[in-house]
Amino acid sequence: MKRFYCNNCGNEVHFESTECVTCHQILGYEPVSATMLATTRGEAWHGSDGAEYNVCANMSAIGCNWLVPAGGPDTLCIACRHNHTIPDLSQPQNQERWRRLEAAKRRLFYSLLRWNLPLPMRQVDGDGGLAFDFLADTVNPDGSVTPVLTGHADGLITINIAEGDDAERERRRTDMGEPYRTLVGHFRHEIGHYYWDRLVRDGGPLDAFRALFGDERIDYGEALQRHYAEGAPFDWADNYISTYAAAHPWEDFAETFAHYLHMVDALETAHAYGLLVQPGYGSEPGEVMENPYNITTIDALIAAFVPITVAMNAINRSMGQPDLYPFVLSRPVEEKLGFVHRLIHQWDAAAAETLSLDPAMLDAARAPRRRWFL
Repeated sequence: MKRFYCNNCGNEVHFESTECVTCHQILGYEPVSATMLATTRGEAWHGSDGAEYNVCANMSAIGCNWLVPAGGPDTLCIACRHNHTIPDLSQPQNQERWRRLEAAKRRLFYSLLRWNLPLPMRQVDGDGGLAFDFLADTVNPDGSVTPVLTGHADGLITINIAEGDDAERERRRTDMGEPYRTLVGHFRHEIGHYYWDRLVRDGGPLDAFRALFGDERIDYGEALQRHYAEGAPFDWADNYISTYAAAHPWEDFAETFAHYLHMVDALETAHAYGLLVQPGYGSEPGEVMENPYNITTIDALIAAFVPITVAMNAINRSMGQPDLYPFVLSRPVEEKLGFVHRLIHQWDAAAAETLSLDPAMLDAARAPRRRWFL
């Protein structure tokens, strides 16, 4: 992610900041220009072009600092208005869990907007528009529990709000033997399923997809049952980014898509802070990398990413923390990342010429079939 500054005093602020600690101006994030704007408490925000903005109506509930054009029909920001179901706030623990989920979702939307990826509203495209359900497990009268499964179906992404509890999420990570489980990781994985529908199935490059990921027409339910019963093949790391990616081609794509977003966001942060890494023994420190959103080849992106992750893993170990990025990129995984890279760049180039960031304009072909992805 890029760095942000108060446009009143120039102090560095954070993506989630709502007030500048230096000048005490109230901050709001304008998602189209990806800039932080400041104003006096009680006043509207103004962009460099004079446009006026109000803060998202979810500011008081979850601390959403994103801005909405004043005078328009929307009171919720572009991230919040994609919500279909929010948690039951009569349950005291749900407020904080929802706040954490939304903070992670805004980081997802930051990346999607940077790429000009389609974000159709479900009100516009009822069959395949993007929406989010944040739901809790149900305790039945007999004491049994009906669990909520995190997943995706025809543009509707469901997240179990228990994932917003750090201790519960860590318990699940340990129980499932996962090296990495985060809120932003959940969102990036599930959105990968959504964009498989939009950009691969409806976009056309199915043959290229199948050549790398396999044939998605194999039975999904049976593949998952086999995965949970038998686990991943012993040599999974030779071809997949994670054990779960080995379950089915759809999961392979979603995992790869998520890792591509991990890479770009991490590299943009490194670029923004001017991090230099010595790639090998005895070598000179590398040059300041370019903005990863402008890197045109996957090989260049990976060449920049790997030294950063090696260094950050070492720093984390020095602090007694788990590796920042506990994954290995085999050559087949790099080729799959290249597929995602080209897919996004081709869409971004087309969108830059023909589309705006208005979600109604960022519509794509409808998704006629229903599936459920975990």
